[in-house]
Amino acid sequence: MALHRLVKAGRLVMPRSGFYVIVDAQHWSVGTLPPEWFIDELMKNMGKQYYVGLLSAAQSHGAAHHRPQEFQVMVPTRAVRPIRVGNVHIRFFGKGPFDHSVTVEVKTPTGFQKASSAETTAWDLVRYPRAAGGLEHVITVLAELAERLDAAKLTAIVKRHGEILVAQRLGYLLDRLSRRKLTRGLADWVDKKDPPLRPLDPASPVGDGPESRKWRLLVNAKLEPEG
Repeated sequence: MALHRLVKAGRLVMPRSGFYVIVDAQHWSVGTLPPEWFIDELMKNMGKQYYVGLLSAAQSHGAAHHRPQEFQVMVPTRAVRPIRVGNVHIRFFGKGPFDHSVTVEVKTPTGFQKASSAETTAWDLVRYPRAAGGLEHVITVLAELAERLDAAKLTAIVKRHGEILVAQRLGYLLDRLSRRKLTRGLADWVDKKDPPLRPLDPASPVGDGPESRKWRLLVNAKLEPEG
């Protein structure tokens, strides 16, 4: 009964059955704590591996450009139903090659959250562009994230995941951002694999755009970062 009264008063929220979050006075207007503050305990309660990914991870690395409208969490293979609590929307994305990801611990006011490394974040953004608002938004985020990327780690992560098309698209985007020091390893790998010509942007018509011989891509979209 006491729990019911606290929930009704907005002092306690239940993102998932049996899991409660105490809402302090500072966050009453939002209706819950920031998801970063409780995501680790929530995922333990759900018994699931996870890491904060995509735009939410980019934000934790200081590179989201705009605050994401949803809190994005990667889980192995099968996605989990989204959670909406107060003004917070937590969305889960299933990732097949989950075990190839590298994560870091990011401190929060209540402990820490597991988030993708800068290099894994870059891979995920290019692999799942729809979740990030399309490649036209991805290149804007990469423009800020590139400062935190390590060339050797990036090449290792991309090879570890093993999807050559991601290497092609990521390499092309980083070249567009004049980050060629980051792409040498990717370019060597693409050259060695010699993949077929593929479109740069999966969301745009193929058309008759120019070709990037270096990246074996048909450049079917003009992608520039926001100013």
